[in-house]
Amino acid sequence: MRITLHEVSKGRAGQALPSMSLEFHSGAVRYALAETEQRPTVLGLIASGRMRPDTGRVTIDAAASPKELRRRVALVDAPDVSDPHPDITVAGVVGEELMFAGRGATPLHARRWLGRVGYQELASVPIGSVDPAARVRILCELAVLREGVEGIVLVAPDRHGGSPDGWWRIAAEFADRGYAMLVIVGGSAAVALERMHEFDAINASGPIEPLVLERPEPAADAPEESMVADGSATDDDAPDQGEPTTDEEGEAR
Repeated sequence: MRITLHEVSKGRAGQALPSMSLEFHSGAVRYALAETEQRPTVLGLIASGRMRPDTGRVTIDAAASPKELRRRVALVDAPDVSDPHPDITVAGVVGEELMFAGRGATPLHARRWLGRVGYQELASVPIGSVDPAARVRILCELAVLREGVEGIVLVAPDRHGGSPDGWWRIAAEFADRGYAMLVIVGGSAAVALERMHEFDAINASGPIEPLVLERPEPAADAPEESMVADGSATDDDAPDQGEPTTDEEGEAR
């Protein structure tokens, strides 16, 4: 699976998200830089098919299909969209996600699941008090329980503090399991990841390089002039408004 964002932006003059192009795919972890309070969530929503960009387009395996993208890519821990309330216990968060995944969702089921992933002692702890790496592990493991999920967009794990190497190693493990991983981070975390990569402290795939879009060659008899790529997106399947979308079948958030 390969997801590509072609020169997407959101908001007037790109205020919500300036124009950017990136790509992430199965079996690799990438990080993208997005700063300010709003932009990480906006980028996450667009990259997972839950928000339509104002300019540009998003494709999955070269096809523009927001519905397919929403089904196959989970949006994890996006502020004000898919992040759990900080006062809910870990067992409560697990129970809710087990229910969305169509599994037993009683407190006993939640505790047993936490035991299987090695975090049974956190069952009664508020999710807002959990170590950042453990939080990422729990939320990502819950996300891939949903049928059809092949990728994860993890939003701003650095906002919870701690060292980036903890949650980055977990993201890399999910990539090793075959998932497409996109981690959206701020500037400080990006610098830390770069430094860890320089010292081989992590198996970093590195920052996303600008995507060079192929442009058609001008006809031989045509006058030489600049070719402008059409960055518009008119997919009938895409949401018409810049709001998170859900469906009645409980697609991955």
